Amino acid sequence: MTSRIELARVDLRGRTPSAAELRSALPRGGVDVDSVLHQVRPVVEAVREHGVSAALEFGERFDGVIPATVRVPAAELVKALDELDPAVRAALEESIARARAVHADQRRTDTTTQVVPGGTVTERWVPVERVGLYVPGGNAVYPSSVVMNVVPAQTAGVGSLVVASPPQAQFGGLPHPTILAAAQLLGVEEVWAVGGAQAVALLTYGGVDTDGAELEPVDLITGPGNIYVTAAKRLCRGLVGIDAEAGPTEIAILADATADPAHVAADLISQAEHDVLAASVLVTDSAELADAVDAALSAQMTVVKHAHRVREALTGKQSGTVLVDDIEQGLRVVNTYAAEHLEIQTADAVAVAGRVRSAGAVFVGPYAPVSLGDYCAGSNHVLPTAGCARHSSGLSVQTFLRGIHVVEYTEAALKDVAGHVVALANAEDLPAHGQAVTVRFETLS
Repeated sequence: MTSRIELARVDLRGRTPSAAELRSALPRGGVDVDSVLHQVRPVVEAVREHGVSAALEFGERFDGVIPATVRVPAAELVKALDELDPAVRAALEESIARARAVHADQRRTDTTTQVVPGGTVTERWVPVERVGLYVPGGNAVYPSSVVMNVVPAQTAGVGSLVVASPPQAQFGGLPHPTILAAAQLLGVEEVWAVGGAQAVALLTYGGVDTDGAELEPVDLITGPGNIYVTAAKRLCRGLVGIDAEAGPTEIAILADATADPAHVAADLISQAEHDVLAASVLVTDSAELADAVDAALSAQMTVVKHAHRVREALTGKQSGTVLVDDIEQGLRVVNTYAAEHLEIQTADAVAVAGRVRSAGAVFVGPYAPVSLGDYCAGSNHVLPTAGCARHSSGLSVQTFLRGIHVVEYTEAALKDVAGHVVALANAEDLPAHGQAVTVRFETLS
C-alpha cells in the first residue's frame, strides 16, 4: 500500500456560502444512532427484566468473557495500582493534579437575591446523588477517561460514583488493569466489569450481583462510547440523565502560512488514530500549506503504528482540507463546523482564538496540541461532537450539579405582588392560580 496521503479538498475561495450551505459543504461523518436502536433495545429491555444475568450473557457474547462478579474486588484495584508502570503512574498523578486544579475553580456557589423586601430567591447548587461513569474499551485503553469523568464528579461532591468498563478476556474478566489502577489512584471504590449497551442498562436499572451484593442504579451516566453505548444512553435517557450522545472524535485546525506543516500533520494523524470514523479537518487560507501538510502526512505515515486505521480516517468523507480566502472566512467556517477540538495555528493565534464562538475546546498556538488536552493540560477531554459545540459544553463540574431555586416570601411581600399574579393567571385562563394567592388574604381578613 502506498504511503501517499492527500486530504480531500473543499474550495470556498471566492465564495460566500450561507450557514446552511456551509454545513452541507464541510466534511462531516458521524453515525446514525437510529440505525442500531433495534439491536440495542432488546439488550436494554433484557437487562431491565433480568438484571445481572442478562448483562453477563451479553458480555460473554460481545466481550468473550464472564467476570466472576460484576463489581471488581477491592483487592484487584490495589493490585493493579501496585503493578502499574511507575512512569504511567507518575503521568496519571500529574494529569489528576492538573485536572483537580482546573475543575476546582468551576464549582459554583449558592447565591441569594433579595427581589423585594421580604422576598428572596436562593439558587442552591446540589450535586447529583449517584453517577455512573463509563470508560470504553475497544481500540485503545483509556485511563485518561477515568480521570476526566471522576475528577469533576468528585469536585462537584456527588454522593457516590461507579466506574463501568468492559471486562477483558486476557485479564480474567476484569477491566484493563490500567483502568483499575487509575480508579484506585483517584480513590474510586466501586468499579463494574461491564461494557457496551448492557453497561448503560445495568447502570440505569441496577441489579443483584452474582455474590448477592446489591448493584445500585445511578441518576446520571457520563462518558464516551461507541454507537451502541450511545444508542443505549438515548433509550435510557429520562430514567437517568446523560451527558451527551457522543459521536466519533474530531479535530479542526485553523492555520495560515505561518503554521509548521509537520505539526499540523502530526495533530491530524493523532486524532485519526482513535478510530476509522474520526474526523481530521484542516481549514487554511494557504494552498501552499495545504500541499505541505499532504506531503508531511505522507512522510509521517511511514512510521505510524496504526497506519491502516489512520489512513481510513484521513481519507474518509469526514476528513479533508477546506481552502478559504482569509482567516476571517476561516473563522466563519470553524464556528459553523463547531469542532470537538479546534487548534489555532495562525499569526496572532491568541486574538484569533478569542473570536471562536463554537468549539468543544480551543488549543492556541504551536505548543498546545490536542493531545496535551487529552492528558495533561488540566482541561476536560469529554467534549461535544458532531457540531453540538454550537449549543453544548464539554463535561465539567456543572454536569454533576443541579440548580434548585428556593423561594421565600413574607406575607407582606406576597400581598404586594398578589394583583400581578392574579392578572397573569387570568390572562392565561388559569384562575385557580390567582385564587391560590388571594385565598391566603381572604382567610386573614
